Amino acid sequence: MEVFWYLPTQGDERYLGTTIGRRPATYPYMQQIAQAVDKLGYGGMLIGTGQKQDTWIVATSLISVTERLRFLVAFRPAIMSPSLAVRMAATFDQISNGRIILNVVTGGDTKELAKDGIFLDHDQRYELTDEFLTIWRSLMQGEEVNYSGRHLQVQGAKLQFPPIQKPYPTLYFGGSSDAALQVAAKHIDVYLTWGEPPDRVAQKITKVRRLAAEQGRTVRFGIRMHVIVRETTQKAWDAANELIQYVDDETIAAAHRRFADSESEGQRRMAQLHKGNRKNLEISPNLWAGVGLVRGGAGTALVGDPETVAARMLEYTDLGIDTFVFSGYPHLEEAYRVAELLFPRLPVQTPAIALPQQVASTFSEFVTKTDLLKPQPV
Repeated sequence: MEVFWYLPTQGDERYLGTTIGRRPATYPYMQQIAQAVDKLGYGGMLIGTGQKQDTWIVATSLISVTERLRFLVAFRPAIMSPSLAVRMAATFDQISNGRIILNVVTGGDTKELAKDGIFLDHDQRYELTDEFLTIWRSLMQGEEVNYSGRHLQVQGAKLQFPPIQKPYPTLYFGGSSDAALQVAAKHIDVYLTWGEPPDRVAQKITKVRRLAAEQGRTVRFGIRMHVIVRETTQKAWDAANELIQYVDDETIAAAHRRFADSESEGQRRMAQLHKGNRKNLEISPNLWAGVGLVRGGAGTALVGDPETVAARMLEYTDLGIDTFVFSGYPHLEEAYRVAELLFPRLPVQTPAIALPQQVASTFSEFVTKTDLLKPQPV
C-alpha cells in the first residue's frame, strides 16, 4: 500500500466555507508541508492543477529540499503540446533522479477551462487526451513520431535525452465517464477514483479492468479522498463537524447548483452522494460526504479512530486499490496526525532515498556515455 498526501497550492484551511483560520499558499508553508511529508514516509505528494500556483514550478522548487518524496504532478493536456510535456517531464525526472509521477487531468469545469483558452466539449477533450498520450508515450520511449490527428499534429518529433524511469514516469488519471474510462484503459498505469462507497468503486474497477484487458493491458488503482482520524471515534466525528461548522445553507445551495451544471461525471457522482443536504452525510460506514458540500473535486473523507480507518482502507485494498491520495485540514498538522495514527496499522510502502546518478570519472568515460563526439542533431 502507498499513501500519498496533497499540497494545497490554492491555500490551506482550518474550516470550510470561511476565511477563519485560512492560510495563504506561501512558499515557506508549502516547503514545510513537503518536508514533513518527505520525512514522515509518505509515498508521494499530489500537486494539483488549475487556477492556482503553477504545478511544475512549485514541484521543481521542492526537489532540492526533499530526499525521497515523489511528486505527483498534475497537468492538463489541452494547454500544452505533447512534445513540450515530454521534455518537461523527462527533465524533471533527470533532475530529481526519478521522483516524478504524472496525473493527467482532462478537466470538467468549462468556465475554468475557458480561462486557459480551452473551448472543447467533454468528449472532444477526451479525444485530445487520447491523441496527446499516444504521442507522449511514444516520444518517452525514444521513438520518432509523425502524427496527424483531429486535434494534434507533430512531425519528426523525438526526445533527445532519456528519462530515468523506464519506459516513462507512471501515469495517473481520473474520470468517471465512458470516454474517460476508455482513455484510462488504453494509456494509463494507475486509474484514480474519487472516494465513493466501496460497492461503487468496485464497479469502476471491474469496468476499467475489462476495458484494459480488451487493449491487452493491466491497470493499477488508486483512490483520492480526505481523512479525519483521531484517537477515538467521537473525537473524529467532532472534528468532522467542526470542519463544516461555518458552512451555511446558502453556501451549500450555491455550490450544489454549480456542481449540477458541471460536465464532469465524477463531480456529478460526488454531488449525488449528499444531494446538497447536510443531514445523513455518512453515506457508507465511516465515509463522510461533508467536504463535498462546498468543495469541488474529491468530496468525501474517511472518519474514525485509527483501527476503524485502517480497516476501511483495507476494505478498499481488497477491491484492488493500492494507492491512497489523502488530504486533511490543515494539511501540515494532519500530515503528522495521519502518519502517527495510521501508518503503524498499515502495510505502508515508504520510498527509498534516491541514489545520486553515477558521474563519469574521466573525460573519455564522459565522452563514451554521452556520445559527445558523434554528430549531433541541429
